[in-house]
Amino acid sequence: MKLLDILTSAWAIQPDKLQEIQAIYAAHFRGEKIDIEAIEARLNRPLANEQQEYELREGGVAVLAIDGVIAPKANLFTRVSGGASAQLMTKQIESAIADPRVRSMVLAIDSPGGSVFGTPELAAAIHELSARKPIVAVSEGTLASAAYWFGSAANAVFVSGPTVQVGSIGVVATHDYSPRAPGAITTEITAGRYKRMASGSAPLTEEGKAYMQAQVDHLYSVFVDAVATHRGVTADEVLEHMADGRVFIGQQAIDAGLVDGVSTVDATVEKLASNPSQFAKRSKAVFALGGIPVAGAVDAPVHDPSQTVISAGDAPNHNDTEKEISMPDPTISRESLERDHTALFAQLRTEFIQAGATAERERILGIEAHAMPGHETLIAALKADGKTNPDQAAAQVLAAEKGKLKATAAALAADAPAPVPAANEAAPAAKPQANDIATRTSAIVTEAKAAGRDISYAVAAGQAARELAIK
Repeated sequence: MKLLDILTSAWAIQPDKLQEIQAIYAAHFRGEKIDIEAIEARLNRPLANEQQEYELREGGVAVLAIDGVIAPKANLFTRVSGGASAQLMTKQIESAIADPRVRSMVLAIDSPGGSVFGTPELAAAIHELSARKPIVAVSEGTLASAAYWFGSAANAVFVSGPTVQVGSIGVVATHDYSPRAPGAITTEITAGRYKRMASGSAPLTEEGKAYMQAQVDHLYSVFVDAVATHRGVTADEVLEHMADGRVFIGQQAIDAGLVDGVSTVDATVEKLASNPSQFAKRSKAVFALGGIPVAGAVDAPVHDPSQTVISAGDAPNHNDTEKEISMPDPTISRESLERDHTALFAQLRTEFIQAGATAERERILGIEAHAMPGHETLIAALKADGKTNPDQAAAQVLAAEKGKLKATAAALAADAPAPVPAANEAAPAAKPQANDIATRTSAIVTEAKAAGRDISYAVAAGQAARELAIK
């Protein structure tokens, strides 16, 4: 792969860092000498261009430092820009997992991201190998873009303090970068519609822009799906809480589910040295109550009690392994929520009131749907009690209607004239009972409806009384 291919491809990196890198290489492709010392002077720091090997610490914990921009391989890119090679990091991780002296591993990451080339493969290797030996990622500076892509593949992710930058989940590609000298004329001969859809020798067309956008969108979806797999959540949850391209700082990253808590590299090493099995299982992202607001972050996240959160100050000491670690009380009361998180409390209260109003409106409409003539008072009482649901209302209305029919049938039976006995009858027939009339009334109404005819209960009751009297 050529250096130009890397520079003009899509990147998972913070955009300002990409612009800095492209500016350096623009000079390189114009034939200008790259002055390493001048770059270090401008950055006010030495370039981290030596590829790191893992360090084996006490307790069989391997620590691999991953600093700077991520590149596919160690080449001129990493020599000038600093950073790390995804290919070499993968080999280091594979070696550590195969090393019988290594019981667990810490990835000490401080990186703004880098090229998408090699990043998915590195993330997949970390995800697979972390099932064999615990791997934990810790950042004491920046864990962004491509660095978070593979960092989140560890079994747990921590930040060292409140100023660590995490996230920037997104993909960026530029077209205005051209290494050719100003005024140069380039003629391109191509075959295939998309071969040079986004040529660096001509202005970008709408079709070319759409082509590049489709590529970036696809890489973004791959990025999101990888984070969802790593953090044990759905892609929709990643999009909602984590992946809008935003950089989360310290507690914000915890609230967004990007990281599992606070710990330094040294504290994590001690934790793994004493009990690596606690990180044998993959942590699942936990989102703070109410999510991350547009301005500011929720002060206290709601943590999954099954997950252990290490803080810089409570790492166990090898000489005091029985010391009990004090953890903050995760319970949030109504009073503390209203006092400490006024805006969130007001938002939740409004949403609760709106949800209650919607539910009450649906309850009342459901009761009204079961209304029947003659039961207006009952319907009004059921709507007003605030607790009867539509199904319960239907049962009460039906019972009231049956009682009404029974009373009507009994009254009609009592008012009906006695039948004239036949000449050959020795004794008058027994008077029909009210229960029999009510039963026959219901049957007449049912038969009429089945035949497509409308009949009132009063008419049906009269007919039932007559039929039973005749019998």
